[in-house]
Amino acid sequence: MPTPEVPNPISRRRLFTTSAAAWLAARLPRSSRAADAKAGADGGQLAKLGGPKVVRTRPGAWLRWDGREQKQVAEAIAQASIFYWLGKGVNQQTALFIERFKRHCPRDYVMTCSSGTAALHIAVAATGVGPGDEVITSPVTDFGTVTGILFQQAVPVFADLGASTYNLEPAAVERAITPRTKAIIAVHLAGTPCDLDALRAIADRHRLVLIEDCAQAWGARYRGRPVGTIGHVACFSLMNSKHIGAGDGGVVASSDSRLGPALQKFGDKGFDRTTAGFMWDQTAVLASNYRLSELQAAFGAAQLERLEAIAAKRSALGRVFIEAISGLPSVIPPALPADDRGTFWFFYFRLRLERLKCSRAEFVEALRAEGASASAGYIPVPIYGTKVFREHAFFAGRWPIKETGMTEMDYARVRCPEAEAILATGVQCPLNESMDEAHVGEVGAAVRKVARFFTT
Repeated sequence: MPTPEVPNPISRRRLFTTSAAAWLAARLPRSSRAADAKAGADGGQLAKLGGPKVVRTRPGAWLRWDGREQKQVAEAIAQASIFYWLGKGVNQQTALFIERFKRHCPRDYVMTCSSGTAALHIAVAATGVGPGDEVITSPVTDFGTVTGILFQQAVPVFADLGASTYNLEPAAVERAITPRTKAIIAVHLAGTPCDLDALRAIADRHRLVLIEDCAQAWGARYRGRPVGTIGHVACFSLMNSKHIGAGDGGVVASSDSRLGPALQKFGDKGFDRTTAGFMWDQTAVLASNYRLSELQAAFGAAQLERLEAIAAKRSALGRVFIEAISGLPSVIPPALPADDRGTFWFFYFRLRLERLKCSRAEFVEALRAEGASASAGYIPVPIYGTKVFREHAFFAGRWPIKETGMTEMDYARVRCPEAEAILATGVQCPLNESMDEAHVGEVGAAVRKVARFFTT
């Protein structure tokens, strides 16, 4: 789908067909242009060495809510109850949230819940994952992706990632499948869609369930289709820093008639509240209380009204950044097919350190001196490299399925070379809808300037 147009006072042609230094020089007062143009012949003098800063603009204030949220929450408070389920026509805010959610992610079965982590646990449980079963997922993700697997006494299996997609490599997923594999959790890292057609084909071929972790990918699209609509189950997060938020909260959704009805049960202590004869003795599964209140649903319903604008803006800004840093021999921009829409929870690119006469830390330091916000990497190590995984210290320092011989997994021996390289060579820059193309363009120009200075 075409990238939405966002008003932009700076021509993209001018931005991307000139060097960073030359573009900067064109924006500076006439008296300083000659000197900066001369400096631009070798990439420009770094700001940390006395040169001019590239980033002169600042991002706008990131305003997450306004009167719409206040109005919706006030309506919730005026209700007789703020419990999520009291029967048709009573749980007004939950119903409204689900209605608006389906506009963006049309699924037949939708369950609100307390967090994205809860959504993933519900999805795994509803899939029927149990002791000794294996679930393949990404090693570069939040702990929330794997928590539900472990609580089901199952085994997270980590497959390697694409070098420039930072998402599951389909061939690596297929190699990781064993007779014990039950599901795949595809993480759309930073809002960039996974190769869902390939992953769904693998899942169907091996009779596995494909779960989409869309926590960082609100509003993203794969080949024109909303993420969350290709897999069997989709999970979203409403944590405060996500594209839209309710302080915390989550959504789990499916159109699979085998899985969909189970979502509500596993999110609500095993109860089936959809039947008229709801009784305590109907509970047939062990499940936790992952319910979302009407107050959070009200806040989230108001947030959903702005989701498309947020997604379109982030998509446009991400494309600006990609174009700004493309073609540099020492930088690997994130890969994003033209017909996909990434919604960039943050912007991540990699360095070819063998082409640079500096470390990643020095590169980031120089980038910050240019006025850009930047940090090294994403998480310190892949999930399997954390202490809890290396020592198998999941349940009071024990791992029952390992002790009873239901798995031979040893996370101390797991290696995903590309995932490790992605974390060791990556640089993260914030990106959100409060920014404009001028600011993002300047940050991209700063990356070009620093990269050219240090490239061997």
